[in-house]
Amino acid sequence: MQILQYPMLGLFVLATAVHLNASLKQNKAARNKTKPFILLGLMGFYLGAANPVILSVILALFFSWLGDILLIPKGTKWFVAGGIAFMVSHAFFILSYVQDTDFAALPKWLLILFPAVFAAASLIIFKYLRPHLPKMLFWPMLLYLLLNGAMNCFAWFRAATVGRAAGIITAVGALLFFISDSSLFFVRFNKESRLKTHFLVMLTYSLGEFLIILGLIMR
Repeated sequence: MQILQYPMLGLFVLATAVHLNASLKQNKAARNKTKPFILLGLMGFYLGAANPVILSVILALFFSWLGDILLIPKGTKWFVAGGIAFMVSHAFFILSYVQDTDFAALPKWLLILFPAVFAAASLIIFKYLRPHLPKMLFWPMLLYLLLNGAMNCFAWFRAATVGRAAGIITAVGALLFFISDSSLFFVRFNKESRLKTHFLVMLTYSLGEFLIILGLIMR
C-alpha cells in the first residue's frame, strides 16, 4: 500500500485545488465533479502512509466522504443525511484520538476549559444563525456543531498527552473543521452573510481533514 502514498496525496492536492478554484468562480458543476475525489485521495494517502492503519480513522474518513456526497444534491433531506454522516465521522475521530490519550494525566481545568470554550462558541454562532434557520433544523444543527466541538476537545486532550507536532497538528486540523462547518451554515442559510461562496468552507475543511490525518500518521 505504501506505493500509493504519494500518487494519492497528489490526487488529494489536485482535486482540492481544482475544487477551490471552482468554488471561487461559483462553478457548481466543477465543484460537484471534484468533491468526491478530495477525501478519496486523503484515504489513499492515509492507507499508504500510516503504520499501523487504524480502523476508526478509515471509518472517520469514509463517513466524511459519504457526507460530502450526500451534501451535493439540494434539499433539506440531503442536508440532514449529510449531517448525520459527518456526525458519525466525528464519533470515529473521537475514538481515534482516545487511543492516544491518557486522561488520568490531564489536569482537571483542561477537561473543563475546552468543553466550555467550544460549547460557548457553538451557542454564540447559533445565536446569530437562529433568525435564518428553519425551526426544524435549529436543534439538530446545534447538536451537530456541539459534537464537532466535542471532537475538537478530544483532539486537544490528545495533543496534551502526545505533545509536540503530532498532537498540535491534529488539533489545529480539528479546529479548522469546526470553522468549516460554522462557515457552511452561514453560506447555506444566511443570505446576508459576507460569505457568499464555498471557498472558505472547503479550504478549511480540506486543510483541516489533511492536518488531522497527518497528525495521526505522525503518532
